[in-house]
Amino acid sequence: MWDYTDKVKDYFFNPKNTGVLEEANAVGEVGSISCGDALRLMLKVDPDTDVILDARFQTFGCGSAIASSSALTELIKGKTLDEAMQITNQDIAEFLGGLPPEKMHCSVMGAEALHAAIANYRGEAWADDHEEGALVCKCFAIDSALIEKVARENHLSTVEQITFYTKAGGGCQSCHEQIEDILAAVNGSAPIPVVAAKPAAKAAPSPMTMVQKIQKISAVIDEMRPQFRMDGGDIELVDVDGDTVMVAMSGSCMNCQSSGITISGIQERLMLTLGRPVRVVPASMPQAVGV
Repeated sequence: MWDYTDKVKDYFFNPKNTGVLEEANAVGEVGSISCGDALRLMLKVDPDTDVILDARFQTFGCGSAIASSSALTELIKGKTLDEAMQITNQDIAEFLGGLPPEKMHCSVMGAEALHAAIANYRGEAWADDHEEGALVCKCFAIDSALIEKVARENHLSTVEQITFYTKAGGGCQSCHEQIEDILAAVNGSAPIPVVAAKPAAKAAPSPMTMVQKIQKISAVIDEMRPQFRMDGGDIELVDVDGDTVMVAMSGSCMNCQSSGITISGIQERLMLTLGRPVRVVPASMPQAVGV
């Protein structure tokens, strides 16, 4: 399981500023439920001073996504739009006392949502979509522009770091060579490669049958079960519906405050094993915060 700070746990179990902001005049939406994380950030901006008077969020995602979104709203309230634009994903992570490296993509999602909301308020087009040829990671719909931006801002140099910060490369891995080319260009003198002209490093794996998918999911849960039983709990696979995996928690796991973080860890493990985004839905827990 991930090693979370006490502040991350607090902002996950007791999130600040959740729900709909009826008076919002700036809205930013990033991510996708199908990819495991989605964030809707709502701001109330004073039109005379450009000061952010209030901020709220709705998030679908893991504990780090919820904590990062909550932290973001606390960081930006009372700031002008120009001041808020200076906030980076590293600022969000530092506010929480740090995030596990594998969860830094949650802070990136927060920063992206902030930029999208400010662009929305100013009537500007936000460059969250790029030409079709720039798509690098098909598993998580990550384009070359985002990979380059995050690599530059966070001084990243490996494919693993890119996966931690954007999820790109965390699925079928066929985009690893393209990511390496982008990193070489960012950290060297080569021009940014034209991703559309480069074939995939290897073909994506053949689609699994539902039986094969269930077998792999069951195997992952069986491998992790001893960890839960050591603490007096257990977890069982209930059903698989497309890319949604339903599990039932029992024993001490049923009412454990860390159950949401546990579910997040299982989801990440399954995505790595299956090579595609999935959602793990605990039968006794809500699927989203602030909805």
